[in-house]
Amino acid sequence: MVAEPVYAATTVPLATGLITFDNLTIGYDRHPAVHHLSGSFRPGSLTAIAGPNGAGKTTLLKTVTGLLRPLDGEVRLNAISRRDIAYLPQQAEIDRGFPISVGDAVAMGHWRQIGAFGGVTGALMRQARLALNAVGLQGFDSRPVGSLSVGQFQRMLFARLLLQEAKLIILDEPFAAIDAKTTNDLLGLILRWHGEGRTVIAVLHDLEQIRTCFPETLLLAREPVGWGPTAEILTPDNLCKARAMIEAWSEEAERCRR
Repeated sequence: MVAEPVYAATTVPLATGLITFDNLTIGYDRHPAVHHLSGSFRPGSLTAIAGPNGAGKTTLLKTVTGLLRPLDGEVRLNAISRRDIAYLPQQAEIDRGFPISVGDAVAMGHWRQIGAFGGVTGALMRQARLALNAVGLQGFDSRPVGSLSVGQFQRMLFARLLLQEAKLIILDEPFAAIDAKTTNDLLGLILRWHGEGRTVIAVLHDLEQIRTCFPETLLLAREPVGWGPTAEILTPDNLCKARAMIEAWSEEAERCRR
């Protein structure tokens, strides 16, 4: 018999979490993608969100960032606002054909300082070039964004995140379809953010990578399977349970109340 889920809320009171979920149900067109999620992300925590395809992982991230409204329950941000969040969506959701230079794209990370209509000063552009250097793109600032490879494009997006200086960093499949060298370099930046006390949440599929680098895991399969220390969550029983839950899921399911 599979044990009941282990939630972060069992060790972190909801009132002290940076983000808390209270019986959260989220989805599209009144059809739920995630049911009955309760728990919290601790300030400064490094958490992977794992689960089979279709488990609701991206939907959950979009709800945290305010792009989607809950169907039921509540998301609470404690001691931060959505302006303190840096969000990196999947590459497939980003328009790479926009005619802009790499340097200008990275400088957009200064938006909190300059606002929607402010200009980028020389000092801010120098910071953008330093961010490019930090991700291994030295000398790329004048190149068009459309000329970058998939890995180079992801490095550029991480450079922009560096400039945002966000308290909460949310990453949706940041290593999808990129090479091992780029993955290792960008993983190093994530660990650096964690070392600086920032809260980092990432949707990931590589379970060994999660076990090695991410202390906490939320395992989703439309409902929470487990949430807590990674070694306690990514067990064979829990992974089998997650696959079975997704296979049994109906896209026509209605909301249920608990």
